Amino acid sequence: MFEIATSILEDLNKPYKLSQEQIEFYQENRYLKLKNVLNKDVIELYNLLIREKVQELNTMNIPLEERDVYNKAFLQIMNIWTQSATIKEFVFSKRIAKIASDLMQVDGVRLYHDQALFKEPGGGFTPWHADQYYWPLESDKTVTAWIPLQETPLEMGPLEFSAKSHLMQEGRNLKISDDSEIEIQKKLRLGDFLQVKEAFELGEVSFHSGWIFHRAGANQTDKMRQVMTMIYMDKDMTLKNPENVNQQADWETWCPGAKVGEVVNTPLNPIIYEKAS
Repeated sequence: MFEIATSILEDLNKPYKLSQEQIEFYQENRYLKLKNVLNKDVIELYNLLIREKVQELNTMNIPLEERDVYNKAFLQIMNIWTQSATIKEFVFSKRIAKIASDLMQVDGVRLYHDQALFKEPGGGFTPWHADQYYWPLESDKTVTAWIPLQETPLEMGPLEFSAKSHLMQEGRNLKISDDSEIEIQKKLRLGDFLQVKEAFELGEVSFHSGWIFHRAGANQTDKMRQVMTMIYMDKDMTLKNPENVNQQADWETWCPGAKVGEVVNTPLNPIIYEKAS
């Protein structure tokens, strides 16, 4: 059995100090990029471990050129923490979960689910969308940690954000598609929202809320763009009646046994970080 070095585990759980300015920036813009969240040793180890697990669990065998827009955008494997004790240590990192909790200004966070997003060489763009379209969750107290497992230049298709676009109501009913790319882009331009498109350094991590609109460019390099994400929600998040078939599917898949109107407290949605009382 693979044993993780004590130093790696310590780094995954060591608190990251946010400034009040960073918290206020997130609250206003609903995204934030932070440098040096993870060190080189942590990134290199989990680049290897997550890549191996994605290769093992991936079931996509359709050639890239024959896929639809959604499946050209990335290979995705979800809830890897349930398949690997070593990757679970990464997904349950209190360092990252505490950042999520502090940014949302809540007393603790639960895991909604994890998700590896691997954009293949030549992989297509990820259309504009808001994640919470897919989630049967009652409030917007949600945040995704987007963690590149390598340096990610613009040519590799890093995540792009539309600052403050959580204020826009149009486009919230659109799933990831060609239509969402066209329609949301049009609305964002009309609303004069700032588009943030930047490379990611090694160890840099971004955090974005469920209703902020975001996208990613195509991978124009000959290397795989490897990203791990963790989606967190307020530890007191309640389940709502699904508003579309995707939310119904998410309820059944990621929150099995949860009841509408009650806290999403299932074995798949553990509390990852909680403030000391």
